[in-house]
Amino acid sequence: MTGDAAPGGRGALVIGGDYRGLGIVRSIGRRGVPVWVAQHDDRLAGFSRYAARRVRWSVSSDAEQTERLLRFAHEHGLHGWVLFPTDDRVAAMISRNHAALGQCYRLTTSPWEQYSVAQDKRLTYARADALGIGVPATWYTESIEEVADLDLEYPVILKPASGEIDNPLTQVKAWRVDDRASLLTRYAEAAGFLRRGHVMIQEMVPGGGECQLAFAAACRDGDARTYVSARRTRQMPMDFGRASTFVETIDDPEVIDQGLRLVEDLRLTGLVEVEFKRDPRRGQLKVLDVNARSWGWHSLGPPAGADFSYVAWQLAMGEQVERTQGRAGVRWVRLSTDVPTSVGEILAGRTTLRAYLRTLRPPLEGPIWAMDDPLPGLMEFPTVGWHAGRRIATRAVRRNIDRGSRRRAA
Repeated sequence: MTGDAAPGGRGALVIGGDYRGLGIVRSIGRRGVPVWVAQHDDRLAGFSRYAARRVRWSVSSDAEQTERLLRFAHEHGLHGWVLFPTDDRVAAMISRNHAALGQCYRLTTSPWEQYSVAQDKRLTYARADALGIGVPATWYTESIEEVADLDLEYPVILKPASGEIDNPLTQVKAWRVDDRASLLTRYAEAAGFLRRGHVMIQEMVPGGGECQLAFAAACRDGDARTYVSARRTRQMPMDFGRASTFVETIDDPEVIDQGLRLVEDLRLTGLVEVEFKRDPRRGQLKVLDVNARSWGWHSLGPPAGADFSYVAWQLAMGEQVERTQGRAGVRWVRLSTDVPTSVGEILAGRTTLRAYLRTLRPPLEGPIWAMDDPLPGLMEFPTVGWHAGRRIATRAVRRNIDRGSRRRAA
């Protein structure tokens, strides 16, 4: 598709073509606002009828990406358009270059002073603790010798302080460790690719999907103008999921209160999700993560009466937005990941087929299929297959390189 820039700088540029980007494109495009998609490998958002134009995006250095965005604005008349990142790396790049990009674009990303606290769990937990908001017991160590001296109750988990850098630990979110010997081995492995002090050892908070909760909002300088509380019942993988697969909005005043207070304290702007877990041992809410950019299930917002992306666009444009709380009882499912997750739970005896099917009753929203925008839904499985093929090919190349290295070493 092709399209021209809108007069008066009323448009949006979404960086990222996956289902998170697709939700933003639809939210804003349905309001008659022109939306461009800068896409890399993921292309679902670019198939949307609401994507006025697609442009090629490549992952590179901060300086190169910033220069490319400034060139887009000058070459295509995008001055005054609203810029939406969809992943941690791009959001961090925009945050670090906030002043330069803010000369051309209206931003939905906090300046680095605020964003750096949200994306670093060590800093987030300190701010939450100061507010009287619960955090998991966490140990911060500088060396494996310090780890060896810890007296811990197992199991524990290892997790990175930040998810910005792609590595084996951020790819799976956390590693479970069941004994001291395993802890020392896994810690040494993680220390090989994470910066010193960025390997966190944390208690494993018990409880399943019924304890996985979230506060989600569209904000401006810490002022949440639309928000919901939700239960993240299923995720993939179930223990330490990188992405939710089934979510339901609920009415939880405690989640709302703590989410609002934390977002206000961090003075965050744009799309924000705060992940909590309710510890069943004492019923205490504990903060797990703060995602200061779009999250997987944000397309649940419009049917619940909390259109996160459009409100974030309005706030960036300087418009006045009445504060609203989305309604409870709206469900969201991504079937392509929820079905395999649930099959595993059924086979393990942790749920039944009947119980699973009951969760899929309406009102039910999905991130990809839409009656008014069917092409992304038709392209989802070919796209998933293409990505799977690329991953298999990449692993094969890596194995061949490893074999060659071992032969040369021998």
